[in-house]
Amino acid sequence: MDAPEQPQLYLLTPPVFELSHFPDQLAAVLDAHDIACIRLALATQDEDRISRAADVCREVAHARDVAIVVNDHTALAERLGLDGVHLMDAAKSVRDARKALGPDAIVGSNCGTSRHAGMSAGEAGADYISFGPLTAVADGTVADDDLFQWWSEMIEVPVVAEGGLTPEIIARLAPITDFFGIGEEIWNADAPAQALADLTTALRR
Repeated sequence: MDAPEQPQLYLLTPPVFELSHFPDQLAAVLDAHDIACIRLALATQDEDRISRAADVCREVAHARDVAIVVNDHTALAERLGLDGVHLMDAAKSVRDARKALGPDAIVGSNCGTSRHAGMSAGEAGADYISFGPLTAVADGTVADDDLFQWWSEMIEVPVVAEGGLTPEIIARLAPITDFFGIGEEIWNADAPAQALADLTTALRR
């Protein structure tokens, strides 16, 4: 994914969802918002469940010309006709994924809060990297504003900010990130499309 002029929205699916109604929810969000990419971010490692979820989400996404990637499963990405893979092990698998999927596939890398992991992933051929969480978790881990500021000044590889986004964090990071990765922040709401609008108000000011 190329770095946009202003931050774009990168949508993560819930870790668990019902195939009977999630595609309609996803379609409603895509119809209401300009989404750059969707990540199938399921908690399960069961390839059959991932495949069935990928099939329904791919149909919704590609009908609207939105790219869709899957967490970690490089082989499944190719087999299921997805647009690429998002790797959760920082830079470790980037070269292998790029070799397997080819130059046109999307290969992204989760890099936690590590500048070094981010740079390594970029050098290995990642199209983008992600930093997070943005709200501190139990062990105090958090990707702070300085990390995004440094990255925006020093590195050309696009960066995704994800994990515990709030309207205030989005307003703060908008000048120094390329994408906002949004998932559970909206899927627990009664109306996810409206929840996304409320969360990203700062991007429309």
